[in-house]
Amino acid sequence: MHLRVLSSATAGLPHALPTLAWAALLFMAAGSAQVAIAASQHTAKQAQACPAYSGGITVPPGFCATVFADNVGHARHLVVARNGVVYVNTWSGRYYGNDRPPPGGFLLALQDTTGNGHADVTVRFGGTLETGDAGGTGIALYRGGLFAETNDRIVRYKLVQGSIEPKGPPETIVSGLPLTGDHPMHPFAIDADGGLYVDLGSATNSCQKANRMPNSPGVQPCTELETRAGIWRYDANRTGQVFSPKERYVTGLRNGDGIAIDATGHGVFATQHGRDQLGQNWSSLYTTTQSADLPAEELMRLERGADYGWPECYFDDVQGKLVLAPEYGGDGGKSVGPCASKQRPIAAFPAHWAPNDLVIYTAKQFPRAYRNGAFIAFHGSWNRAPLPQQGYNVVFQPLSNGKASGKYVVFADGFAGAEEDPGGAAHRPSGLAVGPDGALYVTDDAHGRIWRITYQGGNSAAGIAAALSPRNASAASGGMNGSDNPLPPEGIHPDAGANAAGKLALPAGATAEQVALGSQIFHGAVGGAPCAGCHGPDGKGTPLGADLTSGKWLWGDGSLAAITKTIVEGVPNPKDHTGAMPPNGGANLSAQQVSAVAAYVWTLGHDRSP
Repeated sequence: MHLRVLSSATAGLPHALPTLAWAALLFMAAGSAQVAIAASQHTAKQAQACPAYSGGITVPPGFCATVFADNVGHARHLVVARNGVVYVNTWSGRYYGNDRPPPGGFLLALQDTTGNGHADVTVRFGGTLETGDAGGTGIALYRGGLFAETNDRIVRYKLVQGSIEPKGPPETIVSGLPLTGDHPMHPFAIDADGGLYVDLGSATNSCQKANRMPNSPGVQPCTELETRAGIWRYDANRTGQVFSPKERYVTGLRNGDGIAIDATGHGVFATQHGRDQLGQNWSSLYTTTQSADLPAEELMRLERGADYGWPECYFDDVQGKLVLAPEYGGDGGKSVGPCASKQRPIAAFPAHWAPNDLVIYTAKQFPRAYRNGAFIAFHGSWNRAPLPQQGYNVVFQPLSNGKASGKYVVFADGFAGAEEDPGGAAHRPSGLAVGPDGALYVTDDAHGRIWRITYQGGNSAAGIAAALSPRNASAASGGMNGSDNPLPPEGIHPDAGANAAGKLALPAGATAEQVALGSQIFHGAVGGAPCAGCHGPDGKGTPLGADLTSGKWLWGDGSLAAITKTIVEGVPNPKDHTGAMPPNGGANLSAQQVSAVAAYVWTLGHDRSP
């Protein structure tokens, strides 16, 4: 264009233009080109700049992560309105140790009025503890209404122009949704016609006669499937609907926490949390390592009337097929039986990562390679012992024509911080949403943080890339969201080595060596028991298991004998937590190992050192 302008500017000039004048014009043209190149380079440099603080996570080159909001409660799923207001559903109850939620309603409206990428307006509304509500997971927008799960209902709030907070009481769209068992939440999505797809997760792990107990056979037939372990379809345009078995859309989904609609407005996708405890409950068929690696987590394309296999089948991603579960005659992954006729996933992911949400990316801010692919938030594992716990990330799965079109990559990582386990994780990804500008939002239900991820790379043709590994991120020079002076997450404590051994109380008759062995068993290094996965690596409890350090004993008087008895007999019906404990933690512990881990648990409960 510049040359054409130059040509136009010189039209009609005498052909005998002095050489000096031509030189001056050429110099000016060259100078303008250099200025243009410099400006372009400056723009590219600006496009790649990110704020210094990413909230502790890493993303691929060209992307930026910032903290949009923090400490908002146990944030589950979220949705972003066309005006940029972010609506979040939060949850409470025994899954979070019955802690006290922030004051106000469980629903939040968050708004950034300054354009700096951080919410500066927060409004809480909806049910509260005082009104008998416990919050929920599911949330969506449809035809001017905000839909949200609360207790056993999905309700609709009317949004009014000029206010980010809904006005008036909500209307009940559907009520009577089951609340019992292992998976009481009700995530949902709404298609373009108002089809309301609701996940009703299974009440049990694998439909055993005794849930999560060793060698307990499966219920035959699994009557739980009549009201659980599937997706139900209702009409978002109608009020007063009541749950019943007849609205079931698909079956055989153990827990479809993530549900998403594609760009057509009608294609429905869902994730599945695979079953637990193959090795713990069927130790004659599976090793603890096999149990850590099986079964795969799954991504499904939903088709009305389809059966995705639970509880009879699970997906073995090593063999690439559905195989028969041990509760229903399986032999450790060899037999297929009725699983040959079940619906396969379109993509599979590592075992026990726990896919908590799903969004199909249809916006245009990210490079084209991400268009119509799936982002999945993995909450993180608790039961991969003796292997390290994993997950605690967001992955991207490319899709084409409703099928996987490539391998997944870890798109955002580092949420857990230094400890990848339920008790020690700094943050746990739980919800995903895409804003009107194409930004990706990620919630954390451990400590209530919300991230906003944008693309600043300036290259729409860039390919799919993985996040920098968190352990390498701080060492990357000039990396996005990096730091010139990284510090360990524990901080700098010069005297940390003083009195490292401490003073450990021991139960009568136990030795320090025995307690040391018990610690190894507790943390999964010996024996294969997932103790730390449920009770936390520090023993201070998680939503799955009790705090062993408080001195409060739910089963027995805290004596070594009572602790040993609880370990040997297990806890099939926990009082205050969600995780049933099989005898010996589901592991084949010897009497010596049981004594050792009991002694270690005793020390946790009787340690009163500061």
